[in-house]
This record gives sequence, structure tokens and C-alpha cells, in this order.
Amino acid sequence: MNNENRQNQININWYPGHMAKTRREIAEKIALIDIVYEVIDARMPLSSKIIDIDTLVKGKPRILIATKYDLCDRKETDRILEHYKEQGYYVVPVDLLTGKNVNTIVSLTKECMQEMNEKRKAKGMKPRSIRALIVGSPNVGKSTLINRLVGKKATAIGNRPGVTKNLGWIRIHKDIELLDSPGILWPKLENQNQATILACFSAIREEILDVREIATFILKIMMKYYPEQLLKRYDLETIDFSDLEDTLSKIAQKRGALGKGGTFDYEKVYHLIVRDFKEGLFGPITLDRLEDIGQ
Repeated sequence: MNNENRQNQININWYPGHMAKTRREIAEKIALIDIVYEVIDARMPLSSKIIDIDTLVKGKPRILIATKYDLCDRKETDRILEHYKEQGYYVVPVDLLTGKNVNTIVSLTKECMQEMNEKRKAKGMKPRSIRALIVGSPNVGKSTLINRLVGKKATAIGNRPGVTKNLGWIRIHKDIELLDSPGILWPKLENQNQATILACFSAIREEILDVREIATFILKIMMKYYPEQLLKRYDLETIDFSDLEDTLSKIAQKRGALGKGGTFDYEKVYHLIVRDFKEGLFGPITLDRLEDIGQ
């Protein structure tokens, strides 16, 4: 990792107790599962992928579902999804807003599990419902995806980690039962660049984060990958990171982030930048790159 990346790192280590509990419960129930829906966020298809997922799902067939595909930079995300396909994954990019490709998940599930029911039939047994487990990092859109699969509101939705609290079964199709699970991370977030990307997209609770550091990281990574989109959003010519106060002052003035007596409220500016980012107001973005694999 180069010096620039080291300087841009924010030390984040967040692994609440309920995640360890969820992992234990998944381990207890994995024998009941036929297929796993592994959900990642298309805007961070590397950072949002649970790094030790293989040990968790014990070799079960998997469908890798990239949610929020409508919000990503498809050129960069598709390069990473192609890499996953080359590794043997079934990959389904999904637009949660329109529900595009959601039905593909159901048809692919039936295709993957056809052999299971053919074996049951050969033994004189009736076909049974397919049991799927859905698993992913916090805030990757699992609840919205489930509601799309069911066709009605089946789970609580929120733009914050920790909305789903416990494992629970949901029938998403006449032939498919789904075990929903709370979002989980891994015990050690050793790659701090990826940990910070997770934080930018609300996969880590905001209460433990320094909003100034997250906002500064957003400005830096946007200037690295999408400078035109960032500068256009705030009507700036450039950003001088050796004198960031000047940039913050300009944003504060243009966006009305003012304190008492008309002074610039930099805290408001930090929150503004983070909120604009999370709401997708910079346009389509992907913060991971294929070249990041192995770092």
C-alpha cells in the first residue's frame, strides 16, 4: 500500500456483539440451507463483500447479488463483477428502485436447486421448498431486496446498519423460503481503506465515526476518481487539500452552512458532504477498483 493510502486511512474497528451472535446462529442453521444469497453493494463490490464468507456458508451454492446497481459506475463495477464470474460465482446485478433483475434471482435459484428435487423424486419423495439464506454487510439493501422478492413490505428498511435484529424465515415465493439475517462484518477490519468506504455508505454506525475524517475522505476519493462530478456539485474550480478550510468556506457560503453572526459552520459542511454522498447526489460512483484486489 502506498504512502498516499496510508495517509488517507482512518482507524475503524467496529464489531458489535450482535454480529458475533448472528454468526453463531448462521453456523447452527447452515445445515438446513440449500443455497445462499450473498448480497454486496454495487458501489463498493469489494469492500462490502464479507471476507470470510466461505467459512461461514460451508460450500453451499451461492448467488452473488449486487444491489444498488442503478447508483454505481457500471464500467468499474462490471469489471469487478466479471472477476467474480470468472471465480465461478452466479452474479446478478439488481436495481432496487425498479426491481430490475429481481425475478432472475428466483429463476436462477430454481435452476441451481433442480438437481436437489430430482434426487428427491428419484427416491420417491415429494419436492420441497428451497431454503435460502440471505447474508451481507450492513446497509447493502437486503431488506429492500427481500421486499422486492416478496412483492410487498416484509421487513423493516432503514438507511442505517442494524435494522434487522434477528434471524427469521420469510416465504418469498411458493417454492422458496428465505432465512433473513442481520448485516455482519468481520472481526478485524484490517484494510482500513475498505473500512472507510464501508463507513461512507453507512455500513458502520455513524456514532463511532469522526464526521470530519469521513467527509475529508469523501472529498479525496471523489477528487481521485470523479473530480468533475464533485466540483460540479459544489461549483468549485479545484480543491487544495493543503488548505482545505478555503474549500469548506466556499461550500459553506454557497450552501448556507452558516453559524451565529454569519460565520462558516464547518461541522455543518462536513455533515452536508456526507449526506450528499449517501444520497447519491454526486451521480453514479464506484469506490472500489479491480486493481484493489489483494491489497
